[in-house]
Amino acid sequence: MNDCLFCKIAAGDIPSRKVYEDELVIAFHDIRPLRPVHILVIPKKHITSLAHVGAADEPVLGRLLSIAQKLAAENGSADGFRGIINTGRIGGQEVPHLHLHILGGPEPVGPMVKHD
Repeated sequence: MNDCLFCKIAAGDIPSRKVYEDELVIAFHDIRPLRPVHILVIPKKHITSLAHVGAADEPVLGRLLSIAQKLAAENGSADGFRGIINTGRIGGQEVPHLHLHILGGPEPVGPMVKHD
């Protein structure tokens, strides 16, 4: 996708504060962190959202989840973290490229969803 922000980051066309990269994924600090630890893990391959994955995407989905604890611990959240994948408009997805938010820090993250 030529106009995808995260594809451009994965290709190295837009700089990022990268913390991890392998053949399937790249991880970097969020430019507008919501917590002391806020890392995004994205597939290098463009996948619009979790609603657009298939069986062929299982290796990259597994990698997104399997490295989350390592990245959280190495970046200051060894005692726990929250992993979030927003999907589509209703799910609050802001960038149309699948991504896992790793949120953490020294204090508890707080409630998952605010109750009205």
